[in-house]
Amino acid sequence: MLQPMIVFLNGRFVPEAEAMVSVFDRSFLYGDGLFETLHVYGGKPFRWAEHLERLERGAAFLKIKLPFAVEELWNHALQLVERNAMPESLLRITLSRGVGLRGYSPKGANQPTLVMSLHEAPDTGGKRPTGWRVITASCRLPANEALAQFKTCNKLPQILARAEADAAGADEALLLNTDGKIVEASSSNLFWIRDGAVGTPPLQSGILAGVTRLVTLEICRELELPAQEENITPEELQRVEGMFLSLSSWGIVEVVALDEQPVARSAWTERIRGAYEKLVQTRP
Repeated sequence: MLQPMIVFLNGRFVPEAEAMVSVFDRSFLYGDGLFETLHVYGGKPFRWAEHLERLERGAAFLKIKLPFAVEELWNHALQLVERNAMPESLLRITLSRGVGLRGYSPKGANQPTLVMSLHEAPDTGGKRPTGWRVITASCRLPANEALAQFKTCNKLPQILARAEADAAGADEALLLNTDGKIVEASSSNLFWIRDGAVGTPPLQSGILAGVTRLVTLEICRELELPAQEENITPEELQRVEGMFLSLSSWGIVEVVALDEQPVARSAWTERIRGAYEKLVQTRP
């Protein structure tokens, strides 16, 4: 019989059935919170420092006090992995402002809620993920949006985009910003290969500065592959020499079709993916 999952909730390790948050919690009511998702390899969360740095910046931006020091969270995360015997998994950290007064004002919400939970990682069977089919979603993201740099608990545009992908039988959905440029996918950052160089949208376009995006740019430098931030239109994206996505759960995933049209495939995508797979096994 499977053992119940253990969840870290406000300093306690409890069975998932007992991991309850108030119906008046502001994250539930308004999406007033943040989250991070980390891939755990060999019992260690990959790129912990980068993820927690983004969580700290987001908390400061929203003026939510982290209830634990980063070092404490690291130890609790390792203990959570050990208690659940899940050395290969996905770790989600959720921070909410907590319970406050009724209405939008954050007054009175002085006891933040922090939860850490583990989930099964994608099972690739030791093989590279099958190329994904993506569509272009109809919803738009605001350009130059300051909140875009953090993983807030309000992700309705991404949810609607992913719903469109599900309805179309696609694996992921790309979103445009209000300037008409392709910026990111619903849960991943976008990269393309054109003229012998890797391109990715700039942060100012309204994208999340993904940790796996950062790792990908580091890999490009190590491979001496030119990489640059630039805007791209949907028409230009149809003519690239290769396309891939980066996300913590899957790593590097090649895009093989965009809006039901085949996408050119580049050997560079596999080289970058191979370098990423090697990195996560050697440098958590």
